[in-house]
Amino acid sequence: MGSQDLPGVLVSDLEGPHGICEDHVEDLKRHFNLITMQDFLENKAQLGPKIQAVYIWGGRPAVSQELLHSLPSLKIVASAGAGLDHLDLGLVASFGVKVANTPHAVSSPTADLGMALLLAAARRVVEGHQLAVSPHTENFPTDYMGQQVTGATLGIIGMGNIGYKIAQRARAFEMKIVYHNRKRRDHPLLKLKNVTLTPHIGSATHQARRQIMENLVESILASLSGLPIPNEVLLK
Repeated sequence: MGSQDLPGVLVSDLEGPHGICEDHVEDLKRHFNLITMQDFLENKAQLGPKIQAVYIWGGRPAVSQELLHSLPSLKIVASAGAGLDHLDLGLVASFGVKVANTPHAVSSPTADLGMALLLAAARRVVEGHQLAVSPHTENFPTDYMGQQVTGATLGIIGMGNIGYKIAQRARAFEMKIVYHNRKRRDHPLLKLKNVTLTPHIGSATHQARRQIMENLVESILASLSGLPIPNEVLLK
């Protein structure tokens, strides 16, 4: 079967900072005819009816009402990761299109990173590293103290899949765990020098990214075959 005979799947790009993972491309091509956003925009009339799925990686491509109108054969929007704030679920559902994501693939690696950040902050690892590598450090300050993690109380804001995985790991440190629903807001603690922040890299491991890709492929193939969709997102 040639690539043109495979189900058409719209992707942002096959390479570059806004493309899908390059080492996933060949695996995806075994199942789908990958159509980039640029190719689609240059030939909507021909390619639009061929696209049966949108494969979202890193929040791209954006799924707008205009795009949905341009894809009459679309059956599913498959989005990498757990978050869905980049999708208007009601809008997608109004076109009779299913949505799937990959919540379980990101939970463990993100929880791993969460524990790493917790340890780094409590034991002031980043500050210690800066002292250790600085040519200006002559003596290590005797009052350089952190907080012991073992036996400490851990507050988790949002006990979803990731929060639960963090709680499991925290148990190994004999921590007391309390939790509450998440509420987004700025906090003065973010400006402290012993706070360690990272970009959105919770699931940035080779293993997790491959599992995400495999989960999306499974969901797309199930949708196209009329089978139950793993990790289907249902409109509440």
